[in-house]
Amino acid sequence: MKIVVLAGGLSPERNVSLSSGTMIAHALRGLGHQAALVDMYFGLEAYTGPVADYFDAPLTDQWKQVDPKAPDLAEIRAARKWQSPSQFGQGVLELCQMADIVFLALHGTCGEDGRVQAAFDLMGIPYTGAGYLGSGLAMDKDLTKRLIAHLGVHTPQWQRVSYTEQEVEDLAAATQVPCVVKPVASGSSIGVSIAHTRQELHGALMEGLRFGGQCVLEQYVAGREIQVAILAGQALPSIEIIPKEGFYDYENKYQPGAAEEVCPAPIPPAWEQRVGQAALTVYHALGLSVYSRADFIVDQEGTPWFLEINTLPGMTPTSLVPQEAAAVGIDYASLCQRIIEESLRVRKG
Repeated sequence: MKIVVLAGGLSPERNVSLSSGTMIAHALRGLGHQAALVDMYFGLEAYTGPVADYFDAPLTDQWKQVDPKAPDLAEIRAARKWQSPSQFGQGVLELCQMADIVFLALHGTCGEDGRVQAAFDLMGIPYTGAGYLGSGLAMDKDLTKRLIAHLGVHTPQWQRVSYTEQEVEDLAAATQVPCVVKPVASGSSIGVSIAHTRQELHGALMEGLRFGGQCVLEQYVAGREIQVAILAGQALPSIEIIPKEGFYDYENKYQPGAAEEVCPAPIPPAWEQRVGQAALTVYHALGLSVYSRADFIVDQEGTPWFLEINTLPGMTPTSLVPQEAAAVGIDYASLCQRIIEESLRVRKG
């Protein structure tokens, strides 16, 4: 098949996306597909050959390892030669229309929030992963929690806040600690802070201003970090994350050796059943499809507390979904093929 692997774009998770895309493209080439790795924002502006020949263009390894620093999006914008307001770079849509399917390796607000999916639906371009509506709902942590809070799934108490710098002092004073501060629509733990003191909360709220001052303030629940992938409507074995320092933030997620990851998670069968069922409940409530990954804290009584669900989870060298798939005998390349096959089935409806 001719497959566009769409990565990069304008998102704080750009570097993670480029790593996922590189891994996916190499895997698909290994399976015999004509896979083209494309940066959604820059497109083909550095390519001078016929667009149709780009499916056989050499692949790069320069993005395989995730850069430990989040990208400067202002610098990214300034670096593009094509001065257009479009987030699709030159030649991107033309190439995608030539493909049998687009493998979405996008992460964050640039491609995981439903906008790219909606555009492709209107253009008749098949793509991997969930549809536009479920993607948009899952990207918003507040809306997701509102939808699942009455379905028997435990989730920490929360409030959505919109604030300015002048309101930080009062908001910090009025919020109970410890708590977790999260941008309402972000992933890869970018901008996430755990505040144990008022001073830490003040700093976390100031950091939240970089993401527009739209945050979720969430009750801190102590426990074990357990994540569950869903593939074609089935829960895969859970994985436990044990950071060597701090919590499972951006650096711990994507730098090799920064966290211990144990799959299957060493938890009792009853706990495994509960967390898997909770993940499936969220998956179905949001109308998701193909694959996803749900994040939980499991407390000492074995109760899973749902945090969020990712509709285009990472496929980097340190990502969790490939590890969970491997636990049931599905290697990386086979996982990519399964995602494509299931996506084509869903898109054909």
